[in-house]
Amino acid sequence: MKEKLSKIMEDAMAQIDASGQLEKLNEIRVAFLGKKGELTSVLKSMKDVAPEERPKVGQMVNDARSAIEEKLEQKKALFEKKLLEEKIKSETIDVTLPGRRMGIGHRHPNTITLEEVENIFVGMGYNVVEGPEVEYDYYNFEALNIPENHPAKDEQDTFYITKDILLRTQTSSVQVHEMEKGKLPIRMIAPGRVFRSDEVDATHSPTFHQIEGLVIDQGITFADLKGTLQEFAIRLFGEGTKVKFRPHHFQFTEPSAEMDVSCFKCGGKGCRFCKGSGWVEILGCGMVHPHVLEMSGIDPEKYTGFAFGVGLERIALFKYEIDDMRLLYENDTRFLKQF
Repeated sequence: MKEKLSKIMEDAMAQIDASGQLEKLNEIRVAFLGKKGELTSVLKSMKDVAPEERPKVGQMVNDARSAIEEKLEQKKALFEKKLLEEKIKSETIDVTLPGRRMGIGHRHPNTITLEEVENIFVGMGYNVVEGPEVEYDYYNFEALNIPENHPAKDEQDTFYITKDILLRTQTSSVQVHEMEKGKLPIRMIAPGRVFRSDEVDATHSPTFHQIEGLVIDQGITFADLKGTLQEFAIRLFGEGTKVKFRPHHFQFTEPSAEMDVSCFKCGGKGCRFCKGSGWVEILGCGMVHPHVLEMSGIDPEKYTGFAFGVGLERIALFKYEIDDMRLLYENDTRFLKQF
């Protein structure tokens, strides 16, 4: 038995000395000191040892266990010391090295333009209101006087999730939610992302941003609409900007118009940017249709209002003379740093 214990200790010490990893020490501990280890098997065979020899053998097993455990702890301490030294070495900072300039992000042209538009209308007393991008068909179409058979509801233009739920095609749906609250008067703009089934090219994208505006109060006229949008154009594009309104048709406004602004690149003389006309189309607008007011629980005999909608990307493209809408979404830092 003595020879067997000596052989176990010799093997254990040799394996501990040869171990090159901390994980290997755990394997050695289990192999020799575990429940099924070498020393444990010796203890289990004590029944075969003569009674008078058992105390001596037990003492020898305990001494062997203590020696192996001590050796394991010494080896473990060496490994931990080595790991600590390597960690300290890897984390050492050479204070004589030159500093590295941190890369700082920049606001996106869309963000800059949106903040500018919001500041203009907040300064006029408007509230900025947000709404859901996943919308009911009713709020996106029907409540805006767009009947079920209208071409705008064609599935090739709209992303339908179910028959009654879709990705909103316009932020006008936010206006309906606000009108249904019945808190009058209303002066609001609703910026947000919208979705349409368009091909990606220089002027189109399946997802883009709109800014819709709405005013509901007593005595609101088309003159209020014209004055508001003229002031908006001057503040956005600069003094001397002129506007003109052309008759148009929208389902949820009557009368309706499209507004052009004088080309801010050539001053209205005609250039490549405005295609020689001296004018740039910027937004659509009109007086809120009485039926739209009725569907939202507002008395059209007592209240009138106007609404307008402008594409955020459209303003950014014009304002910064960008020729391709795709540049706004390619995350090219060479492009973004220009702003």
